[in-house]
Amino acid sequence: MAYADDNIFAKILRDEIPSFKVYDDEHTLAFMDVMPQAPGHTLVIPKYSAENLLDVDPDFLAATIQVTQKVAGAVKRAFDAPGIMIAQLNGSAAGQTVFHLHFHIIPRHDGVDFKLHAREMEDAGVLEDHAQRIRTAL
Repeated sequence: MAYADDNIFAKILRDEIPSFKVYDDEHTLAFMDVMPQAPGHTLVIPKYSAENLLDVDPDFLAATIQVTQKVAGAVKRAFDAPGIMIAQLNGSAAGQTVFHLHFHIIPRHDGVDFKLHAREMEDAGVLEDHAQRIRTAL
């Protein structure tokens, strides 16, 4: 499948759709997942038109991984999480629903289940509060 520049993350990168930004630099953007699996669920994407891990420019991938590591630490601190789950899905058979490379950062706590993916929109006020907590932890 060829990269489709009408996907929601491409639209977020072009500021056609609002997002709750956590981190933004020359190569990457991190923002809150609007349908979080747990409070603090954050996404990191490259500012590169890549559908998945297999077709991204290696330099953009390196920058994206570095930001994923940095933001994951901030999410862990902001949500006092003993664990962090990092997920990256490639292709619909693997569960990918937005075909722009992205990494999920999900804080995990013992005994707390997370919600199913892409089921329920979170309140905008909650998302902005969570984004601010992460920005402060950065």
